[in-house]
Amino acid sequence: MEPKKKIYPEWSVGYTSDEKATPLKFFPATVPGATQLDIARAMKYGDYRQSDNYTLYKWMEDCYFIYRTRFHSPEISREEQVRFVSKGIDYRFEIKLNDKVFWSQEGMFTPVDIDITGEIQDENTLEIKIWPVPKKEGAEQDNRIQASDSVKPAVSYGWDWHPRLIPSGIWDETYLEISPKTILDDTLIEYRLSDNYEIVDIQVSATISSPAATIYEWRLYDYNGDEVLHTCDESYDHIIFSERLENPHLWWCHDQGVPYLYRSEITLSCKDSGELLDRKIQMVGFRRVRLIMNEGAWREPSGFPKGPSVAPAQIELNGRKIFAKGSNWVNPEIFPGTITEKRYEELLSLAIQAHFNMLRSWGGGIINKEAFFELCDRMGILVWQEFPLACNCYPDTSRYLKVLEQEATSIIRRLRKHACLAIWCGGNELFNNWSGMTSQSLPLRLLDSLCLRLDPETPFIPTSPMPGMGHGPYMFRWEGEEIYTLIEKAHCTAYTEFGIPGVSPRSVLETFIPREELFPPKPGTSWEWHHAFGAWEADFGTWLCPNLLNDYWGEAHSLDELIARSELLQSEGYKTIYEEARRQKPYCSMALNWCFNEPWPTAANNSIVAYPAIPKKAFEAVADSCRPLCASARLSKFTWFEGEYFEAELWILNDCVTDKESLKVTAELWAVDQKLSSLLWETGKVKSQTNIRGITLRQQLPAIETDKLHLRLSVENFPEYNSDYTLIYRRKSFTAFRTHVMNLTE
Repeated sequence: MEPKKKIYPEWSVGYTSDEKATPLKFFPATVPGATQLDIARAMKYGDYRQSDNYTLYKWMEDCYFIYRTRFHSPEISREEQVRFVSKGIDYRFEIKLNDKVFWSQEGMFTPVDIDITGEIQDENTLEIKIWPVPKKEGAEQDNRIQASDSVKPAVSYGWDWHPRLIPSGIWDETYLEISPKTILDDTLIEYRLSDNYEIVDIQVSATISSPAATIYEWRLYDYNGDEVLHTCDESYDHIIFSERLENPHLWWCHDQGVPYLYRSEITLSCKDSGELLDRKIQMVGFRRVRLIMNEGAWREPSGFPKGPSVAPAQIELNGRKIFAKGSNWVNPEIFPGTITEKRYEELLSLAIQAHFNMLRSWGGGIINKEAFFELCDRMGILVWQEFPLACNCYPDTSRYLKVLEQEATSIIRRLRKHACLAIWCGGNELFNNWSGMTSQSLPLRLLDSLCLRLDPETPFIPTSPMPGMGHGPYMFRWEGEEIYTLIEKAHCTAYTEFGIPGVSPRSVLETFIPREELFPPKPGTSWEWHHAFGAWEADFGTWLCPNLLNDYWGEAHSLDELIARSELLQSEGYKTIYEEARRQKPYCSMALNWCFNEPWPTAANNSIVAYPAIPKKAFEAVADSCRPLCASARLSKFTWFEGEYFEAELWILNDCVTDKESLKVTAELWAVDQKLSSLLWETGKVKSQTNIRGITLRQQLPAIETDKLHLRLSVENFPEYNSDYTLIYRRKSFTAFRTHVMNLTE
């Protein structure tokens, strides 16, 4: 029987505009959840995900909220205690028990775990007061700058894919815990792999909360549940010991090997009675992650100084250089308190289907709950983890640094045990003119020092992008140039953000856009409120891009036609970027699109998975482009014209860890049911982790009654390596007609 017992009390919540006042009325509260959702439910607000209902919540930003629960004194023995535990309260709060304040805190990522045994009466009232959401003094404009003096995720203050809707309240598991007075605190498992990865030296340490004569036992079990290491000894107030494991199974991301996890179990028992006092279980994956210079990066620039020129971006896992294929992960819900393990599992399973081996947990969002990291450990997905700083100039003040140190310390201590953790990063786009931070900014120096002290084996970078890395482009065509040439001309060690917008599936649109607004899309309707128009200051048409769609095809006559066209652009655009990034290895070592998922339903966005977990058409294209081995074509443009010479350069893209025999690739160019051209390419032996550049299909385009071309690459005996590309075809008569229409318009 486990020595600890959890009690989950029922909560209510009320609000007031006066810091010193008591709410006039309390409403039932869901914990974990959000104060806004509880109040909205009581006031019968419409679903915030529909239409512009989210605007109804704005007034709650400036409220004080009070959670309240009442409970009887639990029955405990002299050797037991009652603790109040909360894994997350957002953002500034104080906690009272029977009208006595026993805890105050600013920061949502530092858990609360306090012995309240001595304060408990027969009947008890526990209250948590939440302050209004933090806003930078003098920052009156409703945007992310209001978050720049706090360690609260900036995304909820408004983004191009996230409405202004700022959560507050109890967002993670919260309970009363009855336990022995003597328990394990600060358990830490550290290890170091030998250079040949054949030996792992392990050190286990822990403190004991209340010094007492105890016996501890530590066991390490392999994947099959067999014990591989065992230590037993006496202790009084702390534990520290070392063990060695020979020929360990290594943890790999799923496309490079097995994400092997051992199970660690440490128990603490009373020396005299043998009674079990505490048990700590965690999964352990032995791996070494390094961030090293990309091949050829030392040559840039040709002169000195070289150190700051191009930052290292090559992931080395267990001594093997890997190409990181993945995406940027954002909050799966606007309100973190509503995120469940099931939602994490749905989305991460899709990431595996997309052949992703890395997710960048973006700095504008939350630090995910424990279930996210446990699943990434098991599934073999590397996590690039950013601290909650994004696109702002965070201050050097002592007040801010104190909160940042508290929050970052809690984050590092919680996450450092996870095998999936690959990179610590200070935050998103901090070395930009709109952020204004540098390597000398004290918040980033502080984060670097904390990571070095608390988790020295995990790489740290100050921000993304660093010199050599790329953020953007985010459109299929930018300043008249298509993504095909934009990405081929790019020269980046890592593409850590890039996007191609696409409309959400009809099934998603119908959940939040009223039927009368569905078609045609118009500004000032749900299409705009859900980011199809006016989402990005660079272009009012984002993320729907109606002018671009009309330029390629003319006006759409139905919603389904509009969606199909947008899906095609997003699919072919993403395919182009992922495959070209892979072609640029070994100098390039990473491709992570913006973005993977959504926190609420968008009408159009760069995401490849629509809210809540619905793959877009582009998801399939991205999954094809990220297969460990696939045939690929380098194309120069999207629209081809009668009389032009069509060209497609053939490639084999290969991230497999073993060699392959020679492959036979057939390339065919089709128009409707007419084959225009074909050729056969024999690749020769395909060496592990190595691409092959092949021959070029070249064909003059005849006059054909179609508006599409299809390029099909087939690999003999290996259909799983096949690839397809869809392109636009135009007759000369069409071109002349469009030119005539444009002249008349002008």
